[in-house]
Amino acid sequence: MAKNVSLDSIDQKLALAKRCSHEGAKAGAKAAVVATVATAIPTYACGKMLPWARANLNPTGKALIVSTVAGMTYFIVADKTILKTARRNSFNKEGNN
Repeated sequence: MAKNVSLDSIDQKLALAKRCSHEGAKAGAKAAVVATVATAIPTYACGKMLPWARANLNPTGKALIVSTVAGMTYFIVADKTILKTARRNSFNKEGNN
């Protein structure tokens, strides 16, 4: 019987971890979309208006700036969301015991 209880506990913990990571991935993707738009507009506008940017930033450079910001935003927001969700679930579990 103790073996079944421990397996149920492990399954429950795995399901909770999966839910935390899924929430983090969704939040990271949403933030990356917002960051992409917020970065792309000024980056491409500067490429049209500023002589320095026009001379030194080719389309690949502009795309690299935008994709770097989107990638960083995704990982930062996903990490923070996973930690926040895990912390919240940890406190909820302590309160139930």
